Amino acid sequence: MADLEDSVTIPEFNYLLQMDPYLKPYEKDFKRRYDLLQKQLLQLEEAEGGFDQFTRSYRTFGVQRRPDNSLFFKEWAPAAEALFLTGDFNGWDKFSHPYTKKEFGKWELILPPKHDKSPAVDHNTKLKVVVHTKEGERLYRLSPWAKYVTREEKSVIYDWVHWDPPQPYIQIHPRPKKPTSLRTYEAHVGIASPEGKIASYTNFTTNVLPRIKDLGYNCIQLMAIMEHAYYASFGYQVTSFFAASSRYGTPDELKQLIDVAHSMGIVVLLDVDGLNRFDGSDSCFFHSPPRGEHSLWGSRLFNYSSWEVLRFLLSNLRWWMEEYRFDGFRFDGITSMLYHHHGIGTGFSGDYSEYFGLQVDEDSLVYLMLANHILHTLYPDCITVAEDVSGMPALCRGLEEGGLGFDYRLAMAIPDKWIQILKELKDEDWSMGNIVYTLTNRRYGEKCIAYAESHDQALVGDKTLAFWLMDKEMYTNMSSLIPMTPIIDRGMQLHKMIRLLTHGLGGEGYLNFMGNEFGHPEWLDFPREGNNQSYHYARRQFNLVDMDHLRYCQLYAFDRDMNRTEDKYGWLAAPPAFVSAKHEGDKVIVFDRANVLFIFNFHPSKSFQDYRVAVEVPGKYKIKLDSDEVLYGGHGRLDHNTEFFTELQPFNGRSNSMKVNVSNIILLTHQRSPFVERH
Repeated sequence: MADLEDSVTIPEFNYLLQMDPYLKPYEKDFKRRYDLLQKQLLQLEEAEGGFDQFTRSYRTFGVQRRPDNSLFFKEWAPAAEALFLTGDFNGWDKFSHPYTKKEFGKWELILPPKHDKSPAVDHNTKLKVVVHTKEGERLYRLSPWAKYVTREEKSVIYDWVHWDPPQPYIQIHPRPKKPTSLRTYEAHVGIASPEGKIASYTNFTTNVLPRIKDLGYNCIQLMAIMEHAYYASFGYQVTSFFAASSRYGTPDELKQLIDVAHSMGIVVLLDVDGLNRFDGSDSCFFHSPPRGEHSLWGSRLFNYSSWEVLRFLLSNLRWWMEEYRFDGFRFDGITSMLYHHHGIGTGFSGDYSEYFGLQVDEDSLVYLMLANHILHTLYPDCITVAEDVSGMPALCRGLEEGGLGFDYRLAMAIPDKWIQILKELKDEDWSMGNIVYTLTNRRYGEKCIAYAESHDQALVGDKTLAFWLMDKEMYTNMSSLIPMTPIIDRGMQLHKMIRLLTHGLGGEGYLNFMGNEFGHPEWLDFPREGNNQSYHYARRQFNLVDMDHLRYCQLYAFDRDMNRTEDKYGWLAAPPAFVSAKHEGDKVIVFDRANVLFIFNFHPSKSFQDYRVAVEVPGKYKIKLDSDEVLYGGHGRLDHNTEFFTELQPFNGRSNSMKVNVSNIILLTHQRSPFVERH
């Protein structure tokens, strides 16, 4: 693998600095970061034979079955006095199987096979590591490298379960190519059922994957997969980094889920979050307090300068790519990693000085660069997404430019803007210019994933867009068998318009949280003490879409056709849109992108006849998507057989213009060309 690592050349920062001259004063910072990355790669080459071997450490740590069926156990516990293995195999004897201490805090144990040559520990039996501390404590621990952990119902104690099935699931479908237009369906396996229980991997494979495929999404972002003790944490307090959560089923069932998704041409991303006191110390994998504690989240912060922590975390990424064949990762909450202040009490005004200097945690930053280098070198189609609220420049630029190497960043200001507007303003008071500014205010040359709402907006304490728009009537007036009320009518139109405007204008990728595509009528709340451990809100009511007399299926149909239209014309993969109109009086937004003309009418009471819109390419245009179609819960006011012809009359910065009728949204496309939208 040395040739791969040596292929990284001295960076040319000129392109980055030409794109953004305001970064010029920080050129030395970029070069320093890049030099630190090169130093790390060189150290890996010298000490471990390169990152390829280093990131395969999941093949040596934890427990491994050797060709002769002996079992090799290995742990890193530098503060421990002694380690023993106990479990079903030895009647839970605490002293009969000691580990041998090796250098650098490593411990090893070999169990020879039984007399019948089978492994000493059977598949699906329980194990624990007994850690003796220097203070005389005896601690019962799960291996941090455990591949499968389970717990009895109502128990808070997890068991390390030896996973070595005689006939493991073999994935047969190749990974799809990286999509040029990323349309992501953010999902949680446990809530992916209308039933009030924890749903399974198999349920997701059978019942949810076909819906995602039908809706036109080509990427799934799976949340809460790494094992976490507290279900209501939404997976953010990981306890076993190498173990797929057993509450949804077995590792093989997760492998099948991903395999079936791949057969549908869908890539699957894993949500990863940034092992407390394994060896009895207050550090081990983490910084010692206070640096190693996040005061707001109640979680620990990894010590990214530690060689063994790098081994653990980078091998963890490699494990999920190799063993389960995930296609990439969403790195959650990296703002807390990038800065020593973890983003706490910091507003991030956009002043570039906030992104450089002593407040930056270079250990964490170089770890992220290293992770992106390794992932993209070994897996060219790998996708990495960063969740960063700070706006760190060059987060999504190549490492050779001094960037961090992510493919996308989440455009987190967009959902915040929509929620703020819905909370504070009547729709007749919405500012078209302010909305357009928020949707287009992103760093040039760095890809963003836009979204109108994610799981954050669905959680209890907030409300989904559908609830903000229609909550007073969603339980009573969503039937298509009764006349549509003004609240449902306006709410459904705005729900469609907000999503398509975000989709078309907001980024180079799009994300939706499961159920929100059809206006899921309730928030998300996991079972906890405060709600008497209820599963009532920890589910997604997909059954509502299947009831033809409810209007949820109309919102579903629009979301499906929105994605399918993008798939045909590819605006997400096109350069940013040209906005030709943001008329405050008419409440109209017009822009073109990828040969599609988007026309949005946000006016609460007016439609427009013969409304002049700007367009660059001359010729004949036809309607390709119309939110006012009856199929989508609209009123069918537009004739789709109408053809619109341009005039050689420059208008709003474009060479040509034409007159159109506007109800809500329509997308228009040039004939033998893309499409136009209008609302």
